[in-house]
Amino acid sequence: MNTDQQPDVKTRADFKTREVHAGVRPDPVTGAILTPIYQSTTYVQESVDKYLDKGYSYSRSGNPTVTALEDRITALEGGVGSACFATGMAATSSVMMAMLNAGDHAVLSDVVYGGTHRLCTRILTRFGVDYSFVDTANPKNVAEALRNNTKLIFTETPANPTLKLTDIAAVSEIAKVKDIPHVCDNTFLTPYYQRPLELGADISLHSTTKFMEGHNVSVGGSITAADEAQLEAIKFVRNCLGCNMSPMVAFYTLQGCKTMSTRLEAQSANALKIANFLETHAIAERVTYPGLDSFPQKALADSQASGHGSMLWFEVKGGMESGKKLMAGLQLWSLAENLGSVESLVTHSVTMTHADMPREQRMTAGITDGLVRLSVGLESADDLIADLKQALDRL
Repeated sequence: MNTDQQPDVKTRADFKTREVHAGVRPDPVTGAILTPIYQSTTYVQESVDKYLDKGYSYSRSGNPTVTALEDRITALEGGVGSACFATGMAATSSVMMAMLNAGDHAVLSDVVYGGTHRLCTRILTRFGVDYSFVDTANPKNVAEALRNNTKLIFTETPANPTLKLTDIAAVSEIAKVKDIPHVCDNTFLTPYYQRPLELGADISLHSTTKFMEGHNVSVGGSITAADEAQLEAIKFVRNCLGCNMSPMVAFYTLQGCKTMSTRLEAQSANALKIANFLETHAIAERVTYPGLDSFPQKALADSQASGHGSMLWFEVKGGMESGKKLMAGLQLWSLAENLGSVESLVTHSVTMTHADMPREQRMTAGITDGLVRLSVGLESADDLIADLKQALDRL
């Protein structure tokens, strides 16, 4: 292959080819197959007249390793371009600061990541931004919540941790009629299983920490935009705040992306086996997984996405105390605040990811005290089930 030319993988239909090759090429000097980590603060310019001819001046504004990852994510999500951030919350914060001004109003899913809820209710309200959290599972609720000063619709689907779904196409249509940007947090399913921009959303957002990187190595975030002006506005905020992704994290994520679809397929298959097991156990209650026939929004889960992911949750009889005993009794599942990694994780959302959310609002959204969230990894499904069974049997 001519190392001076990058393969045109953006137009190739197969996702698995794009996740390996998009955005990168062998190093033109050494032939290195992996994109170098450009660990450089600044970039020497050829002359004042040719300032920025090579595209880079200072790594807060742009970095070649980060650019390679942004190009790959764009090839996977679609859209006009992407921007990468230090964390998923840095991505969310930058989007909201780019789109909202004092006196504006935003509509959000009633079930969102705890950090998103905290950002809205405890930070941005101090600057005169108002929010409505509504049940976006019914698009009519979104339409009814809109005001004359609504400037943003933000949905998370599947939602963390309840897995409630939002009809992306229906909400996007409502947004377009009112000329309001629709941002969709696509972290749980990734562009391999769900493609918000193709369904009409304006921006697809990720915590790249999760399935994209997938190995508990780094934290990061990304957005992919369908509109150039919106992308540039978000990049401007990122540059001002200095919350850009580091080249080392971009390097790790470039490698993790290569196996994202393969990992998701295996993790999703494991999750379905585990969900089926939990439905048969007398101690487990309210088992929720989009791949189960009992899932309340099964038709939407099947039509909107091509897979169901590796996240599920359930409650145990006896409430919070039983849930604590269960999690303390697990040996193979790690009690931790992350998801999407190759290791299987168990999380108590009420005391961990959504601890700052008021109890009344949590309960209304379905985040109950006894909710046990599982992020299923790549271990043997039989081993994972055996570990759950021994812990459940002791309750």
